[in-house]
Amino acid sequence: MKPYVICHMMSSLDGHALTDGWERPFKQAAGELYETLAEGFGFDAWACGRVTMQEIAHDEGYPSGLARAPIPRENHWAVREAKAYAVSIDPQGKVGWKQNTALGAHIVEVLTEQVSDDYLAHLQQLGISYLFAGARELDLAQVLETLHRELGIQRLVVEGGPHVSGRFVQAGLVDEVSVLLLPLIDGRGAHPASFEMEEGRWQAPAYLKLASAEVQSGGAVWLRYTPR
Repeated sequence: MKPYVICHMMSSLDGHALTDGWERPFKQAAGELYETLAEGFGFDAWACGRVTMQEIAHDEGYPSGLARAPIPRENHWAVREAKAYAVSIDPQGKVGWKQNTALGAHIVEVLTEQVSDDYLAHLQQLGISYLFAGARELDLAQVLETLHRELGIQRLVVEGGPHVSGRFVQAGLVDEVSVLLLPLIDGRGAHPASFEMEEGRWQAPAYLKLASAEVQSGGAVWLRYTPR
């Protein structure tokens, strides 16, 4: 079994999710509305990719030379009864955490076996949980099954970035797509779309059906979809 997965995104009218370059008051109001809507999902875990997690961690790297011997590639649970979990999709093990919580949630690093022993030692030293889901590439279905089985996670909100969200959708693992559509056109063609797939991974469009549409403050529209 797996948790109920909600992919929750914030997007400009032309499909961009990165907020750099947006006016600060607009960006702040949009972010606050986005988080308020997310709270209504009643989730017990949220997931983000490496880049987003490095921003949350204020990443400055991690020490080298911590591992005195090879560390087995086995799942490690530092905490099993947290009120909430922050799931870091970090295949190579690069996020330089300073503590074992992110925004009040216990951190669970999702890794491949390519991670370094020093990084595993760093996580153990901080009391951070981690799990393995592949030798070289992540099996997201395995990730969800492990989170449900080992930690009892029932509802997981995937909050990006675009590549992480795209992979969950393309893998057919998302039960609901939530998009806060904002009243602006970004216009930067090189900016990633809200959902991105790595080159060579695209399979077919993911068709959805509209579940609800609600006008929000400031002219935003909250759209919720389920798989068709």
